[in-house]
Amino acid sequence: MRRRAGNVDYVLLAMMLSIVAIGFVVLTSASGPVAVQRYGDVFLLVKRQALFGLLPGLFLMLILSHVDIRPLRRYFGWFMAAAVLLLVSVFIPGIAADWGTSRSWIGIGGFSFQPIEVVKLMVIFAFAGWFVRVGGRGLQDWRLGLVPFLSGLGILCGLIIKQPDTGGLMVIGLIAVAMYLVAGAPWRDMGVIFSLGVLGIYAVIKSAPYRFDRFMTFLHPELDPQGIGYHINQAYLAIGSGGLLGLGLGHSRQKYLYLPEVAGDSIIAIMAEELGFIALLLFLLLYLAFCWRGLSLVKRVSDDFSRYVAVGLMAWIGGQAILNIGSMVGLMPMTGLPLPFVSHGGSALMMTLAAMGIMLSISRRADAVKKRK
Repeated sequence: MRRRAGNVDYVLLAMMLSIVAIGFVVLTSASGPVAVQRYGDVFLLVKRQALFGLLPGLFLMLILSHVDIRPLRRYFGWFMAAAVLLLVSVFIPGIAADWGTSRSWIGIGGFSFQPIEVVKLMVIFAFAGWFVRVGGRGLQDWRLGLVPFLSGLGILCGLIIKQPDTGGLMVIGLIAVAMYLVAGAPWRDMGVIFSLGVLGIYAVIKSAPYRFDRFMTFLHPELDPQGIGYHINQAYLAIGSGGLLGLGLGHSRQKYLYLPEVAGDSIIAIMAEELGFIALLLFLLLYLAFCWRGLSLVKRVSDDFSRYVAVGLMAWIGGQAILNIGSMVGLMPMTGLPLPFVSHGGSALMMTLAAMGIMLSISRRADAVKKRK
C-alpha cells in the first residue's frame, strides 16, 4: 500500500482506538462492583481511567505523532540514565509508595504512577540509539555487542526485581532481546542470552517462596484452589462460564468480588464470561492484526533508529498482551501485568497511547513499499 508522505497510518490508528473503545466498555462493566465496595461510586475507576489515562494519553499521542524521533538517537546514554533513575526512585523515602509487598509506585502531590511504564519507553530509545551507534558489524564482536548489552540489561533487571516486579522484568527483557535480534545480533549471542535467561528465571523463582508457589500453581492449579490457586481457578470459571456467546454484557458473576483484579490483569476473563468465546476470539484477532500492522512498518522505515524503536514498541504491546492473556488461560504463570489499552491503570494507558503516538510518527515517515525486482 502506498501512502502520501506526511500521513499517519490510519488503519493502525483505527485498530488501536477500537481496542481502547472496547476496553472502556468492558472496564465499565467489570469495575462496577469493586468500585462500589471500595469507593461507593460505580463509575469511579472508569472516571479515573479517562481522566488520568485516556485524556493525557491522547494528548501525548497527538503531540508525539508530529515529532521526528530520529535526532533522539544521539541521546541514548541519557535515556538509559533516566531509566535507571526512575527505577531507583521507587526506593527513595518520601516519594516511594508501597502496594502490598511491591515497591513499584511513586507518589507526588497526591498523584501516583508506576515508573516502570515510563522506563519501558526510555529503554527502547536507549537500546535503539546504542544499536545505531555500535552498528551491525560492531554487534558481531561479543566484546562490543554482547557484553555491554548484558551489562545494561542486567542493571535494569536487577533494579526491577528488587521492587519486585516480575512482570515488568519479563516485558523489559522481551523488548531488549527483540530489538537486539533485529539489530543484527549473531545467533551465538542469542544462545548465550537464552541460556542466561533460563538460569535467571530459575534463580528469580527460587529466591522467593511466593514466586515458587505461583510457578507450582501454574503446573498444578488444582492443588490449592482455595489458596494460592484461587485466582487462576476463578479465572477458569469465568472463561468457562461464558461459553460461545457469553452471559451478556454486564452479567458477569465473577466480577462480584469472586475473581481478584477484575479491572486489572483479570479483565480478559470477565470479557470472556460476558461476551463469550466468539467475541473474545474476534477481539484477539483485532489485537493480532494491530500488532502485525505495527510490525509491517519495520520493512518500510528508511533509518535504523526508527526501525529499532518500532520493533521495541510492538514487542512491548504485543509481548505484554501475550503474557497477560497467557496467564489468564493457564499457558504461563501469573505475572500481574495489565492488558495494554484495556486494563485499569492510568499511567499504563497514558504511556501506551504515548508510545502509539511515536508509532504514528514513524508511520508518517515510512517509505512506500517498493516492488520486488
